[in-house]
Amino acid sequence: MVLDSPIDGPAGAGARFEDPVLDSPLLGGGLPFEAQRHLERAALSYHLTDVAETHLIAADRIAPDHAAVLIAFYRFYFYKGRLVDALQIARLCIEKALRLNALDTAWEEVRAEDARFGEWDALLPRFFLFSLKGYAYLSMRVGELDEGRRAVEKLLELDARDRIGARVLLDVLDRIGADDD
Repeated sequence: MVLDSPIDGPAGAGARFEDPVLDSPLLGGGLPFEAQRHLERAALSYHLTDVAETHLIAADRIAPDHAAVLIAFYRFYFYKGRLVDALQIARLCIEKALRLNALDTAWEEVRAEDARFGEWDALLPRFFLFSLKGYAYLSMRVGELDEGRRAVEKLLELDARDRIGARVLLDVLDRIGADDD
């Protein structure tokens, strides 16, 4: 992406720069205009569940598997309390993140050295971590505690510094049932 507005920086006043990160599909790059319009309409009609979901479906038809569309679906289902639907989208996000990171394996088999998980500016590995965190959280919320724990433990293995904040989920899992004693 070439930014059209002039900037002040190391290249001097008025310089333009290219930033391939901004072109990433994770930040909306490559999203067809019409799909973007449907996402905008979905957001504006959030209070009209059927209308908003119709726009999300239309965006998905135009740009299937685009991360911006998947994330919009995830947020919509999550905030509407449709956690099983949100969990399914989290699974799709994990599958996409595996492909984007060239990881030809199941999430359970990913190792810390398979991608730049420890580098916060590494957008694609971070997308994988956030997708797995959403999956872990939603698994817990729908009662799949063992699956949630496996996902949280994988997060902590991949993100040893816990920048993603998985430890809090593990603490919740560890406290479940402890108050019953």
